[in-house]
Amino acid sequence: MKFLRKLVLSAFFISTLSLVGTSANAACKARLGDFDWSSANIHTAISSFILENGYGCEVSVTKGSTTPIMAAHYDKQLDVITEVWYDNIIGNYEPHEKAGTIMNIGVNTPDSQQAFYVDKATAEKYNLKSVEDMKDPKIAALFKDPEDPSKGRMTSCISGWTCYTVNYVKQVEYGLDKYYTNFDPGSGGALDAAIAGAFAKKQPIFTYYWAPTGLMGKVDLVRLKEPAYEAKCWADMSAVVEAIKANGKDAYKKSCASEYQDMALTKSVLTEWAKAHPAQTEFLKKYTIPTATVNKMLAFYEDESDGDMLLTAKEFLKTETMWKDWVPADVAKKVEAAL
Repeated sequence: MKFLRKLVLSAFFISTLSLVGTSANAACKARLGDFDWSSANIHTAISSFILENGYGCEVSVTKGSTTPIMAAHYDKQLDVITEVWYDNIIGNYEPHEKAGTIMNIGVNTPDSQQAFYVDKATAEKYNLKSVEDMKDPKIAALFKDPEDPSKGRMTSCISGWTCYTVNYVKQVEYGLDKYYTNFDPGSGGALDAAIAGAFAKKQPIFTYYWAPTGLMGKVDLVRLKEPAYEAKCWADMSAVVEAIKANGKDAYKKSCASEYQDMALTKSVLTEWAKAHPAQTEFLKKYTIPTATVNKMLAFYEDESDGDMLLTAKEFLKTETMWKDWVPADVAKKVEAAL
């Protein structure tokens, strides 16, 4: 059995959702990899609906955290990934791309951001503007970790996401690890709930977060200044991150750290699949949604769909017209008929 299968079965939880709406003998079969955060889920849902109803594909979706899903993609077990945080995983992605196993097929969302944040009320009260300002025991006490009261809590990424390890290395490099835990909230939903809950209770929160998300439009977070992004620094840090992911925290060695680069999110396909499915690949290459529209759909998902991602995908297809530029007219008619 391949290492990847062992990894997925023994170390990570992945759920596979069948979205099959066509014959099991469909000429087009598409295995999509999805993640445990909402923006990726939206892109997977929209793409799946178009592939299934417009192109007659048999679609299956495997959902999990970054590490096992991308590893399955590299291992040729998943054909399409609709949202890739490329800069976060560049160290692992590039060798497979250079080997010709996978293809980066362009921008999914034009811009995104990741950073460390503090709620605005606390930032203004204590004049917190940078990560350096956080290195004060009195400041750390404002964010006391109930599980380790000797330190403050920085609510971080999910441990299965690469950014969790990036944040750990950043904390060490910045000296924040002396004052804060790198708290794993357990899921993207729990991270959102921790932030929203702190605002509802008017309590201080020090957290990692990102955009596009629906929550960003509902809370007032202040981005903390970090050392400016620099490609070599990020590459050096990424090498340490990958070593820790593979071998544990003992693999840490002194490197460098900087702010996350604000970046475009991309899409990825298996090269073999792309060659076998040129029409579908052409659609996926053209697929791109402005960040503002992604945020709008995320707000619909959270506030109006009752947590129904398929309903959210249909809402996009019913209310937006941009998707008709991604596909031929006959495909668009089939998608509209399925709505």
